[in-house]
Amino acid sequence: MKAPIKDAYSLILEAIDTGIYKPGDRLVESDLAERFGVSRTPIREALQRLETQSLLTRDGRSLIVASLDHNELAELYVVRAELEGLAAGLAARHATAEEVRVLRDMVEHDRKLIGDPKALSRANRRFHKQIHLASHNRFLVQQLDLVHRSMALLATTSLAAAGRDEDTLNEHEAIVSGIEAHDANTASKALREHISKAFVTRLKLDSGEIDSLA
Repeated sequence: MKAPIKDAYSLILEAIDTGIYKPGDRLVESDLAERFGVSRTPIREALQRLETQSLLTRDGRSLIVASLDHNELAELYVVRAELEGLAAGLAARHATAEEVRVLRDMVEHDRKLIGDPKALSRANRRFHKQIHLASHNRFLVQQLDLVHRSMALLATTSLAAAGRDEDTLNEHEAIVSGIEAHDANTASKALREHISKAFVTRLKLDSGEIDSLA
């Protein structure tokens, strides 16, 4: 079976998410059309949509990838912690045995990625997405998709900090244990604490207190 063809919006968003285009980079219609092999009209429409979602901003007549200042970053992490915590709590109530098995398998698999922050970052997104889906609440999933879209504006991953990769997987293990035990409070608390620790690490990376391995 052939992989589905991605639209211009998805292609540009993925390029931002994977760091091909970083905060401050200028996006040019003609360059994007050539890179992705699509016409300029869908590229233009995708850029307008990304600007509406505040993922792109204007610099004169040019569109550039937006960046988050300290306050915006703090606001994003507050919302993320609350919504992710809610998702974990709902997953503890509604996740099927098969969904829990997938989460456990993810944690086990991801331990093989320790030392590779980029690969682990991608795996981390898949893990969190699986929790969102296990909440069985489509409206919450939609809101978390918006939050994680904004996370693409972060130039580096907190997983690039020394020791953060192993700590992250131990935290993931605690989250899954709470979900598996159908303990909504424990699962929710574990996930909120996980996001809080990631935020502290990111602040230290941004301040230069700790070094990035990426």
